[in-house]
Amino acid sequence: MGKESNYVSKQPDAEGIIHWTDEENQVWHDLVERQLKCIPGKACDEYMKGLELLDLPKDRIPQLHELNEVLERETGWQVAAVPALIPFDEFFRLLANKQFPVATFIRTREEFDYLQEPDIFHEIFGHCPLLTNPAFAHFTHQYGKLGYAATPKERVYLARLYWFTVEFGLLQTDEGIRIYGGGILSSPAETEYAVNSDKPERHPLKALDALRTPYRIDIIQPVYYTINSVDELFEISDMDIMALVREAMELGLFEPKFPPKDAA
Repeated sequence: MGKESNYVSKQPDAEGIIHWTDEENQVWHDLVERQLKCIPGKACDEYMKGLELLDLPKDRIPQLHELNEVLERETGWQVAAVPALIPFDEFFRLLANKQFPVATFIRTREEFDYLQEPDIFHEIFGHCPLLTNPAFAHFTHQYGKLGYAATPKERVYLARLYWFTVEFGLLQTDEGIRIYGGGILSSPAETEYAVNSDKPERHPLKALDALRTPYRIDIIQPVYYTINSVDELFEISDMDIMALVREAMELGLFEPKFPPKDAA
């Protein structure tokens, strides 16, 4: 957001259909097939249920209206086609209106393993299954409303809470660690690392701590925060998050657990 993108989103036609090339559909197929091999026993049950509800095609990129039929029925959400990068104002406005922004481009073969920008695979495969879950959908809606009303400085703090929940959140379950964050669930390397590696720190989520934790988007995460159930997101939604943001601003950030970008 606010940076230049190397990608250009595709525009829907008059009927709302996006026309994908054979190669783009093949990239989708290969990404989905690869990730479906990674997530069993690692993704949380709520995500797997959402994946079943969405019934994503494997041979082609789904059309947005296909997703909207399911999301609208389950939680009242929709997906909205957006350019590759959008301003924070627009991002929060969409979430506040129960519209999840989906950049309508897919990564090239050259960036198959890692892409800094969220493409349609990340947004749909990573996030949309959990938007069928009432707690996750409610949390994302509340977050959008808070962000839309926040100042630019407050939004920087809010972004950290989103990062450590919606993007990189983990569950601590009776069966062990499970993933609900879409940033992990769309990455085979991080799916394996987040659940099975002993290298990252995993801490029970305290919203104030997450608001104070620095992160980098271009590395495997050194720190994750865990909740015990997706339903805990209801409780977090009901907190006075903006009071916690102001407290986090007064306390300042924790020391980063990663080297500066130019030294990495």
